[in-house]
Amino acid sequence: MIRTSRATAAAVAAGAALLLSLVPASANARSGTGAPEDRVTRYLHGIRDRPAELRAFFEALPKGGDLHNHLAGAASTELLLQIAVDEGLCIDRATSTATFAPCAAGSRPAADTRTDEDFRLQVIRAWSMQDFVPGAESGHDHFFATFGKFGPASWTRPGRLLAEVADSAATQHQSYLETMLTPASDAAAALAARVGFDSDLEQLRQKLLADDGLGRVVRAAVAEADATEAEYRTTSHCDGPDPAPGCAVAVRFISQASRASTPERVFTQLLLGMELARQDSRFVAVNLVQPEDAPAALENYRLQMQMLDYLHGVYPEAHITLHAGELVPGLAKPEDLRFHIREAVVTGHAERIGHGVDLAYEDDPQGLLRLLADRHVAVEVPLTSNAQILGVSGPDHPFPRYRAAGVPVALATDDPGVSRTDITTEYQRAALTYDLDYPALRDLARASLEYAFLPGRSLWADRDGYRPAAECAGDEPGSDHPSAACAALLAGSPKAELEWRQECEFQGFEAGIPARRP
Repeated sequence: MIRTSRATAAAVAAGAALLLSLVPASANARSGTGAPEDRVTRYLHGIRDRPAELRAFFEALPKGGDLHNHLAGAASTELLLQIAVDEGLCIDRATSTATFAPCAAGSRPAADTRTDEDFRLQVIRAWSMQDFVPGAESGHDHFFATFGKFGPASWTRPGRLLAEVADSAATQHQSYLETMLTPASDAAAALAARVGFDSDLEQLRQKLLADDGLGRVVRAAVAEADATEAEYRTTSHCDGPDPAPGCAVAVRFISQASRASTPERVFTQLLLGMELARQDSRFVAVNLVQPEDAPAALENYRLQMQMLDYLHGVYPEAHITLHAGELVPGLAKPEDLRFHIREAVVTGHAERIGHGVDLAYEDDPQGLLRLLADRHVAVEVPLTSNAQILGVSGPDHPFPRYRAAGVPVALATDDPGVSRTDITTEYQRAALTYDLDYPALRDLARASLEYAFLPGRSLWADRDGYRPAAECAGDEPGSDHPSAACAALLAGSPKAELEWRQECEFQGFEAGIPARRP
């Protein structure tokens, strides 16, 4: 959809300059001493109690891609509220739920939030986790309720949402974004309702394809994506002389299927996502969303994995990443915590797992860890989201257990607009909570590109270590002048090109870090 440019590397250099500005000149003068990894780790340890320097460090750190990002929940609440005002939406006084005009009794124009600060704060709190304190409502319930409250504001201007989300990624030194959306939602729902469910999945697929039924939905989804991209590029001035930072971020879409819906709708959405992945390079994967503990999601979990098993055989080129294990005791009966992650991988063919928080409650967790490590199934970890929704953080979170077992891990944001967080905060939280050194942070960022659903060969020889492929083995990673063989690899692979550029960004970041005493 969009390719990166050298503007990203320039932004990293600017971030490194900011770091230099925050430390004494005497420290700057020592910046050339020590191995880069050791020097950066010493610096990080030395600023743990200095908030301004700590934030600048993590903001400037090259952070690769965000692989677990829901577009509607990623946009800031302020942007959603601005769209509600611009579109003339109404907001219920009691529930803060947005609706289309005309305003019914008990509702107010969204425009009132411009002049009534108390009303504005009420809506922001209802549409996000700002100031939330668990009480009568749990963090889990408040979080998921926000989507129904701001819904119309997120549906009407998706290109504006994408412009803001891409800009946020770029300014925090990310070069890649996979964002989730629900393509042609109404058309897919109507087709599913008309066809109904058939337990013979091949027959069900044929019924959906018949008379160009699914074909019309695919074309509607492509038209939606075209409109979203056009609005995004216009909003961000991507084709003008002064493009927004987000124009340099490579963006791909993941098709969402609503796991709490009827079986026919889930299958139709999954089939639509598979067809889009086959026909439109902007769509790279499918995923199941909505609360994993919803009654229909629990009841139909194994059926949905069987759907994916069947569809994977028909569409092997479509990638699969699944929310799995976003559960804790109390949200579901113990039996439901015993198999979701394993089933997602073994039956659902998931190449990545989102959350994976209930690892300890799965049958044979050590065997599951070996399975994930052997198959190189990456875990997308949004630490803030897990703390807010599930109440799991610190030593209770399986993040260090995954890493110790050799399971690839990529930090992610999930719904940063709702959570009031960003990817910088996620890296900082991980580093301070689990005492990560710079090489560990760098590998987390590398994993976010290595396990991205980008076409082409990887820069790396294998997924068990970051050793360059044979064509680039004699080159300094990130060099502006790769050898002819290495340049040919980069030219033919969007993935390798992004990974190479990230190595260049790491070099610029490391060069800007001053040496400090341990």
